[in-house]
Amino acid sequence: MQLSEATWPEIQECESDLAVLPTGSTEQHGPHAPLGTDAKTAAAVAETGVEAYRKRTGADVPIAPAIPVGVAAEHRAFDGTLWVSPDTFRAYVRETVASLAHHGFDRVVIVNGHGGNTDALREITGTISREDAAYAVAFTWFDSIDTEEEMGHAGPVETSLLSHIDDDAIREEKLDTAREEASEGWGEWVAGVNLAHDSDEFTDNGVVGDPTAATADLGERLLARSGERLADLLAAVDSRDR
Repeated sequence: MQLSEATWPEIQECESDLAVLPTGSTEQHGPHAPLGTDAKTAAAVAETGVEAYRKRTGADVPIAPAIPVGVAAEHRAFDGTLWVSPDTFRAYVRETVASLAHHGFDRVVIVNGHGGNTDALREITGTISREDAAYAVAFTWFDSIDTEEEMGHAGPVETSLLSHIDDDAIREEKLDTAREEASEGWGEWVAGVNLAHDSDEFTDNGVVGDPTAATADLGERLLARSGERLADLLAAVDSRDR
C-alpha cells in the first residue's frame, strides 16, 4: 500500500502497526545514471519486500513516500547533487516516524538506498526506539544481500538494479565513458583510514566499478533477494517484544 496513493479512510482501516519508510539521495551517479537512483532503488526494494511480506502473511503494510535528499556532501563536486546535514536528515526521519506512529504505525522499517545515510540512520533509529513512542530499524538493501559484483558507486550493482526497474533511466551511450573514467575502488586508504573525504578525489566521473558489467537479469535477482530479506525483517519486527 502506497501511503501517498491511499485515502485517509483506507489508512484508518489498515490493521498493521508496521510501516516502511524509504530513504535515498539526490546525487551524482556518473554520466549514465540519474541523480535520483538511490531513492528510486530504495522505493523499488520497499515495494518488493512489502509485497513478499503480504504474500506470506496477508497483511498490508503502508509505504511512505521516499525521502529523496540525504547525507551526500561527499558528492557535492558533481552538478545537481543535493545534500543536508546529518542533523537535518536525522530530524526529518525522526519526525516522519513520529507521524506514522501517531496513526498507529509504530514499528517502522527504514529502507535505505544510500550509503551516506547509514551512520545517521543507525543513530536515529536507536534514539527513536529508546526515547519515542515507536520502534525503528534501518535496512540498507545492498548490505542485506551477497552481491555477485562489487558494490562500488554507480557500478554494476546499482546499474543492474536500475536497469531492471527502469531501463529507460540508463544512458546507454554513456556506459563506455563511465567505465573508462571510473575508479576501481572507493576512497584512498592508508592504515585503514580513508584520506579522501569527497568522491571527486578518487574518481573523475563519480563512478566506482564497471557499469558495463550490469545486466537487467542481475538486477532482477538483486531485487528479489533484497525483497525477501526485507520481508524477513518485517516479520521479525512485527513479532518482536519491545
